[in-house]
Amino acid sequence: MFNLKDFLIITNTYLFFSLTDGAIRMIVLLHFFHLGFSPLSLALIFLLYELVGVITNLAGGWLASFYGIKRMFTFGVFLQIFSLIFLSFYSPSWGIYLSILWVMVAQGMSGVAKDISKTSSKSAIKIVSGNGKGILFKWVLWFTGLKNVSKGLGFFVGSLLIEITGFQYSLYTLIIILCSCLIFLFFLDSEIGVLKTSKNLKQFLSKSKDINILSAARLFLFGSRDIWFVVGIPLFLYSAGWSFWHVGSFLAFWIIGYGFCQSSVPLLIKRSVDGIALEISSAKFWIFILMITQLALLILINLNIQYISTEKILIFGLLIYGGVFAINSALHSYLILAFSRNSSVTEDVGFYYSSNALGRFFGTFLSGYLYQTVGISGCICGSFFFILLSFLIIKKL
Repeated sequence: MFNLKDFLIITNTYLFFSLTDGAIRMIVLLHFFHLGFSPLSLALIFLLYELVGVITNLAGGWLASFYGIKRMFTFGVFLQIFSLIFLSFYSPSWGIYLSILWVMVAQGMSGVAKDISKTSSKSAIKIVSGNGKGILFKWVLWFTGLKNVSKGLGFFVGSLLIEITGFQYSLYTLIIILCSCLIFLFFLDSEIGVLKTSKNLKQFLSKSKDINILSAARLFLFGSRDIWFVVGIPLFLYSAGWSFWHVGSFLAFWIIGYGFCQSSVPLLIKRSVDGIALEISSAKFWIFILMITQLALLILINLNIQYISTEKILIFGLLIYGGVFAINSALHSYLILAFSRNSSVTEDVGFYYSSNALGRFFGTFLSGYLYQTVGISGCICGSFFFILLSFLIIKKL
C-alpha cells in the first residue's frame, strides 16, 4: 500500500539535500578556479567525492537494510553539515598541496553523505510505493526529475551566494538549510527499510544478470556526462568571458530542464503490462539516440563552421544532449527498482549506484585531464566513446 506521509517526508528531505549538494559543487568549482587551480587540480578535488561513492553505495545499501532508512538518512545529513564546517576552515594562504588535500577530504565526506542519502531515499521509494508497478514507475520518475530540478536550483543558489556573500558565508547558509532536513526526518518511521541483510560477501555481490548489465551500462552513461560537464563545460564558458553568475545560472537552467524532462518520461514512454518489456526496449532505443546526438555534436565542433561560434554550437548541443540523457537516466532509475527484489532493495540499489559513482569518478578525472590537454572537443570525444560502450552493454538486457 502506498504510504503518502513517508513518501512526502523522504521527498522533501532529499530535495533540500540535493539543493545543497548542487550548491556546494558550484561554490567549490568557481571559488578554486578563481584562486588559480588548474582544470586537472579541480578534477582531483572532486575525485575523492566520486571514489568514496563506489564504497559508500555498497556499504550504505547494506547498512540501510540493517539500521533502517531513517537512521542512515539522518547520518547522511549530519555528515554533510560536518563536511561544510570542515571546508569553511580553509584558508587561501595555504600551499597548493595542502589546499587540494583539505578540499578533497571535505568533498570526500560530502560524497559519503550524498550517496548514503541517495541510496536511502531511492530505496525508500520502492518500499513506500507498495507493489503497484504503475505507482512505482510514476513516482520514481517524478522523484528523480524533481531531485535534479532541486540540484539545478542548487547550482543557481551556489553561484549566487558566492557572488554576493563570498566563500565562507555561502557555506554557513547551506548549513542552515541542511538543519531543516533534520526536522523532516524526525517524523519518518524509524523501522522503514529494515530488511534481512546478506549473510556473506558472495551473496551480497551475486546480483541478477539484468542488474549487473544495467549497472555496467549506468557506469558508462554517467561517465559520458561528467567527462564534459564537470570541468570542461564550466571552465570553457568561464574562459569565454562568462561570469560566475552566468556560468552557474546556465548550468542551473540545464539541470532544471534535465529534471523536468525526467519527470515527463511517463508521458513519452509506453508502458508494458509486466512493467519491464517495453521499458527495456525504450532504454535500448534512447541510448542509441544519445550516441547519435553526441556524434553529431563532435562533428559540428570540429567543422569550424563560419559565422557560428564553438560556444553557440556547444550550448545548443548541451541542451539536446540534456533532454535525451534525462530520458535514459530516468529509464535506468526505474529499471533498477523494477529489477530489485523487495527483500534486498537497499542492497540492490546500493550496488547499482556504486557503478554510477565509479562512472562519475572516471568521468570527472577525464573531464579535467582531457580539457587541460586537448580542450573541449577532447571531452566531447571521450563522452561519445563512453556512450558507445553503454549502448553495446545495454543491448544485452
